[in-house]
Amino acid sequence: MRSGFSVPLAMACLLLTAALGLALRPLTPIDETRYLAVAWEMYQSGNWLVPTKNFAVYSDKPPMLFWLVNLVWLVTGVSEFAARMVGPVLGCVALWLTSVLGRRLWPDMRGVGGDAALALAGLVVFALSSSLTMFDVPLTVCVLLGLIALSDAGQEGAGRRPWVIFGLAIALGVLTKGPVILFHLLPAAILLPLWSAAPLAWGRSLKNLGFGMLVGLGLLALWLVPAATLGGSEYRTAILWHQSAGRVAGSFAHARPWWFFAILLPVLAFPLFWAPALWRSALRQPWRADRGLRLCLIWAGAALVLFSLTSGKQTHYLVPELPALALIAARLGREIARFSLLPAIVIAAVAVVVAVLATLGLVPLGRNEALVAPRTALLIWALSIAAVAFLTLRLRGFMGAMVLSLGALLATNLLIGTTRLHDVYSTTPIAEKLAPHEADGLAILDGDYHAQFNFAGRLTRPVALLPDAAAVKAWVTAHPRGVMTGQIGLVDMPWPPRETILFRNRDWGIWFAADAPTGAPANTPAAPAKEP
Repeated sequence: MRSGFSVPLAMACLLLTAALGLALRPLTPIDETRYLAVAWEMYQSGNWLVPTKNFAVYSDKPPMLFWLVNLVWLVTGVSEFAARMVGPVLGCVALWLTSVLGRRLWPDMRGVGGDAALALAGLVVFALSSSLTMFDVPLTVCVLLGLIALSDAGQEGAGRRPWVIFGLAIALGVLTKGPVILFHLLPAAILLPLWSAAPLAWGRSLKNLGFGMLVGLGLLALWLVPAATLGGSEYRTAILWHQSAGRVAGSFAHARPWWFFAILLPVLAFPLFWAPALWRSALRQPWRADRGLRLCLIWAGAALVLFSLTSGKQTHYLVPELPALALIAARLGREIARFSLLPAIVIAAVAVVVAVLATLGLVPLGRNEALVAPRTALLIWALSIAAVAFLTLRLRGFMGAMVLSLGALLATNLLIGTTRLHDVYSTTPIAEKLAPHEADGLAILDGDYHAQFNFAGRLTRPVALLPDAAAVKAWVTAHPRGVMTGQIGLVDMPWPPRETILFRNRDWGIWFAADAPTGAPANTPAAPAKEP
């Protein structure tokens, strides 16, 4: 294939795979449902400065993703599918920017940008992340924009313009996911003289970096100052401390050991870096003499160390470093364009065998067995993965990696869309029960609600939180026609639910206040173990 078509091909394949996946897969609770709920409340209120969740100030994330969704809705009207396409479109932008950065780093290597785009689409974690309504792929776009600006700043005769763009990337990154953008960009910026195209004095480079940071701070202030003023003291404290330095010092969630990311590297690099030829090529490369490889090592290595030292860790935190892996692969694969992906194909073959055995009832699925009904869907998934693996074996190289990555993602979304997995992990069945009774009052039997039903039900009022039976009794008294939902057993209810719905593989009940027995006692909480 001509290299000039590689980038649009990668973008088209990623976009098509994601669009088909969105048609098959429901919004994933609790993250995707929460973020669309926040965007929905921003749409209703018209307040683009201070986000809200369940109609209370929401300080966990900055507003950029919610702005993007609302900009789409200004054109399409409120649409779940249109909102969910923000992620795939930005994934395509990330593919294009990765190809641009590749051409900047290796201008004499024809086709390296196209190979980098194919390689990035050939990383299954990136392909999955691009199909989600979350912050990591938008942040990846900001990181790539900043690195391209740094590459331009390292050219002979570069002025201040690249540093202005770098400052813009910093500001956009903070607006997307907070100060964590500095983990992704600051090491490469500080060490620019080590990988710049032209000789660069350390003092001048650091001075320019300070200028770029001031530009970023100034742009960020256009939102931060009015938002901090309008949001009040608690919001100011949250966005200035809780979601930045506080997360570094001690995680508020997702605390994991320091080695968490190290053992995840094979997953993050699958299937591309499961190719033995790439590793053999790595041993032959002059890493110290290649500025592009030096940048990628600084970029990905520093992020790995910094995130390993922080308390909170999630797999998707390193998504902005996946373009670095793609660029390394593109550079290493210059002389072995049709390298074999046999180890990754073996993994796919093992998954096929397990799925076939499960279809035949030889592998127990336990409680999850009902989720993959009809069981023939599991067999179709296995056959689809087998076909994808065979095509990968024939294509080889970056094209093969992309086919395996996107094909596996599409097959899995097909499995979700044709089995009970779709309904069990959809918030729509419960939201449809709640929405007609919003005027009478809605409540959830929990003290921690992530607004997972607000967008699906297009709710316009907050859902009350009832953490125990005493709170239930008080709420029922105040809302005699109200409706409650929650995981059965979480609170010891004095009367049975009118309906039971399987949600996230747990039984959830729908209780009507009108069904409450007269004088029902306020029982104590049942206090079972909550789902993680």
